Amino acid sequence: MTRDLSNIIIVLHEPRYPENIGAAARCMKNMGLSHLRVVNPLNWDLEKILKMATHEAADLIDAAQLYSNIHEAVADLHVLAGTTARTGRKRRPTDTPRTVAQKLLSYSKESLVGILFGSEKWGLGNRELDLCDFVITIPTANFSSLNLAQSVMIVCYELLLASKGDMEIHKPRLATIREKEGMFTHLQKTFEAIGLYEKQTPAYWLHNARRFFKNKELTAKDVKMVRGFLRQVLWAVKNG
Repeated sequence: MTRDLSNIIIVLHEPRYPENIGAAARCMKNMGLSHLRVVNPLNWDLEKILKMATHEAADLIDAAQLYSNIHEAVADLHVLAGTTARTGRKRRPTDTPRTVAQKLLSYSKESLVGILFGSEKWGLGNRELDLCDFVITIPTANFSSLNLAQSVMIVCYELLLASKGDMEIHKPRLATIREKEGMFTHLQKTFEAIGLYEKQTPAYWLHNARRFFKNKELTAKDVKMVRGFLRQVLWAVKNG
């Protein structure tokens, strides 16, 4: 039995070349994915995009959603996986497309799942990866740089392959990225109020808070509970 991929959304962040947008759409069509979001493309040349998408994937381009910034593009998503070729001690642990595909599908029955791809020149920066629940690195040999459409094809192929498996575990609907980002903003204000920034920079504490919560499957109810606690802390500090 093939599981539904309709809640999987491909997000292209600041793609530079219209041909890559079209080729990515064609790859999605090949693998049974249909929802494309594009953030701040450098050149939205529809003729060049459609030439690479071909007639078969033209409907994905017609329905593609354009956004001016990444926060708007992913705000309603519940789970987000970002792709990167850069790894190291200071970077978060990464999954391969194969190991993460089953995890993402376990959420997609009840939640919107996004796969985020960076620009051809810069990839994804730390600010974009901070929004992600999972980080994906595609294994390569001696040359790690892949074309954008190639990366999309590999990840979509693994999702299609996983969707045909027998295991079907469904996770509960999770909090949206908008809800989680609101919680992190609330956390930052609370850290400031209790003087937590006196010995370390704000980025240090917020980064560690993000890492802690990224390991948790937070529902909207969980986020409301955390924010309720933070409101009480802020009230107590203010009323001393």
